Amino acid sequence: MKKNLFYLFALICSMSLFTACSDDDDPVYPIEEELAGTYKGTLDIELDGTPMANGMPKNITIAKAGNNIISLELKDFNFMEMNLGTIKLEKCVLKQNGTSYTFAGSQELNLSGIGKCNVDVAGTINNGKAEANLNIDVLQLGQAVKVVYKGTKLTGSESSEAKITAFTIDSELVTEQPVIDEATGTITFKVRDTATNDDLKALKPIFTISEKATVTPASGVAQDFSGGKAVIYTVISENGTVKAYEVSIAGSQSELKFSFEEWETVPGTFLTNEYYSPLPTDLLATSAPGAAYLKLFKVTDLPVFQTDDKKEGESAIKLVTMDTSDKANALVPAITSGSVFTGKFVLNTGDRIASSKFGIAYDKRPVYFRGWYKYTPGAKYIDGSKATKPEEVIEKPDIVDECAIQAVLYEAVDADGKEVILTGHDINTSDYRVAIARLEDGTAKAEYTYFDIPFTFLTGKAYETSKTYKLAIVCSSSKDGDSFMGAGGSTLILDELEVIGESVAAE
Repeated sequence: MKKNLFYLFALICSMSLFTACSDDDDPVYPIEEELAGTYKGTLDIELDGTPMANGMPKNITIAKAGNNIISLELKDFNFMEMNLGTIKLEKCVLKQNGTSYTFAGSQELNLSGIGKCNVDVAGTINNGKAEANLNIDVLQLGQAVKVVYKGTKLTGSESSEAKITAFTIDSELVTEQPVIDEATGTITFKVRDTATNDDLKALKPIFTISEKATVTPASGVAQDFSGGKAVIYTVISENGTVKAYEVSIAGSQSELKFSFEEWETVPGTFLTNEYYSPLPTDLLATSAPGAAYLKLFKVTDLPVFQTDDKKEGESAIKLVTMDTSDKANALVPAITSGSVFTGKFVLNTGDRIASSKFGIAYDKRPVYFRGWYKYTPGAKYIDGSKATKPEEVIEKPDIVDECAIQAVLYEAVDADGKEVILTGHDINTSDYRVAIARLEDGTAKAEYTYFDIPFTFLTGKAYETSKTYKLAIVCSSSKDGDSFMGAGGSTLILDELEVIGESVAAE
């Protein structure tokens, strides 16, 4: 019994002596205090001596694995569109040389997609900076991958956000500004169908990113989006988190645009005043032809003018509401609002509201109605809807006039195959209407104001390729002018009206 206790005591002592000798032999380095942590840096990669990547952003993690041993981890290692998974070397032996440390290690790893590999690493750590050379022998392929890493240790307080927070392209070729889909990492936009490849090679995206992040390519640099090409933007957060965005054109759109640059003068006759019409007259019409007949009642004013008070180009269109209440009768309305619309004006003395024939043929699905306007309401609002003589006109001092700007897509043919033509009677109520884009704020605007209104499809309605449609753009200096209500002198100036549409393939 005493002999057994002696042997047990001797064994314990010998184990303690071995451990103490081992601790004494292995140097103890301040790994956790100085070396361990995450390093933000870049990789250069070669495959059998051929460069495959340069400056690829990547983080590595160094951790303590012993008194003089560290582990090195490189997560999500990928190149040539192959993700090889995580490379982790468990035992890299440290050696100190002044303030610098060198490390080296070797390990067999089973990497995703390529199988077993022999991985050797050698590197240095000095004053918060790490460099490492990894040699990876891909046994199954008989190829060698060389990786050179350089990075700087993070404090742990750096931001991890790596986002493109806003993205625009300032070009008339872009009909739909870029939309960021954070979940998929994609940014898409649409362009005019008239854009050429040369045009698409010169687009300059302007964008902002997360605070303290960096990005390549830089904002404001022209990129090539021609031929369906995508541009990859890589955002790197302060702490090295990487987010890539693929930017591309999602489709093309057409435009129907009216800039009111060209006009024609329509000579007066013994019945009518001279007036002016914006071109093209096969698409555009105004209320001026009807007002021209007021010459018979010694009215020389006009509701439609070409003006040099423009937003772009040389001219714009000015619509003015005429107060003719002092001459009101069965043929003279108390109010004649200035209006411009797509369609035709065909005077109907028995039904003046039906004189405006709204709409032109349109074979696209409308997406946006856009343009510029300014508006000044007249001083005295009157209701002449039932007036057949001046004393029947009603003043309404509590009402301030508003303008009307809208676009309407409607079915061009009814169930019996007859042409549908909407007028002032039913442009806002007809069941043939399919989609509308209407300016909701018709109040005063002293300066040019931009509107960009998406078309809204009415309940139960959709664009059908089997049907034919008309598009009515209708703008008026008095929103209730078709009911002969408004304020004399109300003035609406319009420029650069356009409807953006998309071609839809037949099912």
